[in-house]
Amino acid sequence: QKGTKVPSKRKQNTSIVTSDLLHKNLLKSEQKNWNNISPTYKAMTKRIKEKLEELHNMYTLKSRSPRMRFGENVYFEENGSIFLAKADDGEGNAKILFSVEDLGFSDAFIQRIRISPDQRYMAISLKSENSEEAICIIMKLGHLPFVEKVIPSVFSFEWAANDVLYYTTQKNLKCQNVFMTTFTDQKHTKLVYTEQDARFFVDLYCTKDRHFLTINSNSKTTSEVWLVDCRHPFESPALVQARTTGVIYHIEHRKDQLYILTTYGEPAEYKAILTDNYIHRINLDAYCSGKENWQLVYALEKKTKLVDFEMFSDDCIMFLKNAGHLYLNVISFVSYSIQSIKLPTWACEFELESHPEHTTSTCYFQLSSPVHPPKRFAYSFKENNLIEQAVQEVPIITNCHTTRLLAKSKDETLVPITVFHNKNSKELHRRPLLVHVYGAYGIDLNMSFKEEKLMLIEEGWILAYCHVRGGGEQGLSWHRDGCQQNKLKGLHDLRACITLLHQLGFSQPKHTALAAASAGGVLAGALCNTDPALIRAMVLQAPFIDVLNTMMKTHLPLTIEEQEEWGNPLEDEKCMKYIKSYCPYQNIKPQCYPSVFITAYENDERVTLPGILQYVQKLRKAALDHASRTSKKGNWIPNIILDVQANGSHCDSSWEHSLNE
Repeated sequence: QKGTKVPSKRKQNTSIVTSDLLHKNLLKSEQKNWNNISPTYKAMTKRIKEKLEELHNMYTLKSRSPRMRFGENVYFEENGSIFLAKADDGEGNAKILFSVEDLGFSDAFIQRIRISPDQRYMAISLKSENSEEAICIIMKLGHLPFVEKVIPSVFSFEWAANDVLYYTTQKNLKCQNVFMTTFTDQKHTKLVYTEQDARFFVDLYCTKDRHFLTINSNSKTTSEVWLVDCRHPFESPALVQARTTGVIYHIEHRKDQLYILTTYGEPAEYKAILTDNYIHRINLDAYCSGKENWQLVYALEKKTKLVDFEMFSDDCIMFLKNAGHLYLNVISFVSYSIQSIKLPTWACEFELESHPEHTTSTCYFQLSSPVHPPKRFAYSFKENNLIEQAVQEVPIITNCHTTRLLAKSKDETLVPITVFHNKNSKELHRRPLLVHVYGAYGIDLNMSFKEEKLMLIEEGWILAYCHVRGGGEQGLSWHRDGCQQNKLKGLHDLRACITLLHQLGFSQPKHTALAAASAGGVLAGALCNTDPALIRAMVLQAPFIDVLNTMMKTHLPLTIEEQEEWGNPLEDEKCMKYIKSYCPYQNIKPQCYPSVFITAYENDERVTLPGILQYVQKLRKAALDHASRTSKKGNWIPNIILDVQANGSHCDSSWEHSLNE
């Protein structure tokens, strides 16, 4: 059209080049700063590294990797090698099938293993710490195992039959395609399912009795499941229930009956539903209208989190979390009874041993905490009791005290806190305190065992984990109460938790540090702006600290699907103002900040480096501006340090790499 100015490509390219140059200059400046400051910590680093290696050798190296039992055969992975042992023969006689190094992938680790029902094939995914994407290698087992096929960029995979593998591919952090590949004489691969909605992510799962392979398409709040009958793996998948906004559901199967784990109905927490017909299209409305062929098996209590759910031939086990405590609920399909067992007070995390046999009479799992190495337990269905599996080599942690507290938030909501400290510590108010927070996506704070946490306890530190809203520690409503227009509630919760800890004599502001990773950086960074006097230091790993600018950029791979967590500021001005009110980057101002240490990754696809570089520059400038304006006695300038790692990708590090960090 005449008179309309068309932006020239040259101008666009110039702005991209300028932006790239600015980014490179900022990165060089931060690397120089890091190189100047890191020698200060050399002696401390050496001491800590030696101590961590000692703890790692004492605890982690002695913990067993999960076992997979198929009849008389037991498969397991250790140090990048896959072993096969006979169940009755003991693992001392296990034979090595192959190692990652043999396959030419010395820098990768095994992420997932799936064995075909007839044990002729094994599919494994290998991932390097520098990439989000994994490759899937299919091994033909036998006297001399060999590589049958290599599939790049795979996320999940399951065997539908002896020689039929279904898998999903990952591109730009998204999984939207499902393929089927066969290993019969007529080898072929075909596309089975494509997800059109960018908010949804597709993964695969096999029901415990291996009757069905489920194709699960999930957004942050909604799900849809398609079934593949494993007896007829070439038939088209059947839809269970069309997606309904806000309704999540998962499928299990036992003795010709379909079990649906769903959030449908009130309250919007998980409930287990049984239907006696899986052939016809299933309609969740039938449950609420009281149809005779539907039966409510179990409904979660309020503020209870369903952590895991495992189906066996005559029983179902549910791992639950309530007010920080872990429980085991066993539902018997024979007696229709429910047994509830409270697990040891110190336990914060549990992990099922992978792929227990469907017909087994015992369920094995591991319990751990940040300061307690994994300990193996077994639940016997026959005896109806919990048995601790004694492993003599692993020393027992006896000098650590676990305390559970409730902090009253701004709106009177009680927020759980888990505290660990050395039983022998005197004058706790003088001890250093490390506070942890996350509070996003309905995900719990990571409370698995870490050598550095145990080291801190031994050195007299107090560790506190604040289970704020936005996380999932108290069920789905706990997440809903802390996302989108409720995000500030998580900030209020964090402030209340730290204040209560200080009031109860757990340390004091000048000895308190706050730690967060990824999306936990939003609440930690926000508190740093609103209440800097509550803490003396903040440690962030790959932090998400510029919510507003990120959510305005729809070309980024995760922006569309993240709208269910943060809102859509592009279309909603109220949402834009709300995000702006708490976004860490947007609210930096000249004031006395705590010292800040940030680890970032050059290859991070989720939290890109330019945003972190700009945050560090802006924060440092604000701290210096404040220092230059005030000339109080004892006025200090905080250390604001950025360590950019050339390797690693978004909080996913090998032991060696995390040790160096």
